[in-house]
Amino acid sequence: MIVDFVLTNAKAYWHNRIVDCSIALEDGRIYKIGKETQMPKADEKTNLHNLLVLPGLIDVHVHLRDEGKSYKEDFFTGTAAAAAGGLTTVLDMPNNAPVTMSSETLRNRVQIAARKILVNVGFYSEFPTSLTEIEDIVAQGAAAFKLFMACQVGGLNIDNDQALQDAFAKAGKLNVPVAMHAEDRALLTANEAKLKQAKHNDAAAFLKAHSEEVELKAVERLLKIAAQTSVHLHFCHVTTEQGLNAIAEAKKHGSTVTCEVTPNHLLLSNVDATRGGSMLIMMPPLRSPNHIEALWKGIADGWVDVIGSDHAPHTLDEKSAGSVWDVKVGVPGLETTLPLMLTMVKKNRVSLEQVVHLLAEKPAEIFRLKDRGTLEQGQKADLTVVDFNRKFKIDASKFHSKAKYSPYDGWEVQGKPVKTYVNGLLVMDDGEIVAKPGSGEVIRGDRA
Repeated sequence: MIVDFVLTNAKAYWHNRIVDCSIALEDGRIYKIGKETQMPKADEKTNLHNLLVLPGLIDVHVHLRDEGKSYKEDFFTGTAAAAAGGLTTVLDMPNNAPVTMSSETLRNRVQIAARKILVNVGFYSEFPTSLTEIEDIVAQGAAAFKLFMACQVGGLNIDNDQALQDAFAKAGKLNVPVAMHAEDRALLTANEAKLKQAKHNDAAAFLKAHSEEVELKAVERLLKIAAQTSVHLHFCHVTTEQGLNAIAEAKKHGSTVTCEVTPNHLLLSNVDATRGGSMLIMMPPLRSPNHIEALWKGIADGWVDVIGSDHAPHTLDEKSAGSVWDVKVGVPGLETTLPLMLTMVKKNRVSLEQVVHLLAEKPAEIFRLKDRGTLEQGQKADLTVVDFNRKFKIDASKFHSKAKYSPYDGWEVQGKPVKTYVNGLLVMDDGEIVAKPGSGEVIRGDRA
């Protein structure tokens, strides 16, 4: 037999250890992993010169924008950024223009994406106004639902506990996860009103408005409601020790709940936020060092399930408003997540095993992304190839994303993604996009 590709002289993360091997790829899947002498003949061979091969990495928290927000990012630039960052699969958030919250808006979004994407892309939907539409949205391919608790975005009334319980029950029956942005709207709105009245409009005021209590109150409320159903609740970007502890307690008592942290909340603090001003404004905000340590401990103890970038691109004008209340929240992250985490491996803050678990294995499991997340015969040939020893400085001006800014601009990191294979196709080679728009695959969660 002659296969499509054989990658030789690889150091692959396989079965929880690094092994010297070759990898054969055929028809978009991993055909064989073994010694070079065991490989079939191939149409094309690539010598990886002892580079590290990881399972294709997955970012479950990405805002690809496009449609009405394409001036910030579009499906091509966003997935180019993903490929450049060593990511082979991303899940797209629904707070778009129009909001993704019906089978029609999802279908239209998928059709636009299919022509442009370079990596695998799955889609969240907000909950619709009528819960009878949920099944149609799932049938249309939604990988998960997203609920934004800080303000009303989709069709579900976030202030009505019974409405939330009914939606969670429906999603639970359909085996569809529900991802939560856990900030309590009522408390947040009250905090903001007081600060605005006192004419406080700087970064420090934003941090006060988005207090620790704002997160904890939402987490506790959602856990209580979800406990009445079989829903899989996934908490996005947890930032506080108290919030993480509440989630850990729910896990101990058997609740189907998982959570995510971002590199931003692991590596940056409230001191950075006040010093960096509007550029570092994000929701939830950066926290004090004790919360950072709690998140790292959550990773070490296994309570944190996923690392997600919360890639949230905006224009520089949108990030530079005079009042903090007018600043668009979020920073880009697709091209920095992996180098930052590999640098933390080098600094013994986290193990390579944990990084693969948090960025490949567990995301695939939670969101039921079939045949992805591990290097295994028969799995999709999504591969992230890394030069683990290469040091470089992050240069936001060279991002593939339309957002050419970063809180990490100028940081020296160690560990660079150098090749990204998506379904057996080389998409990124040493920073250059070498595949055509539309070569990525629209994916959906496995509901079985």
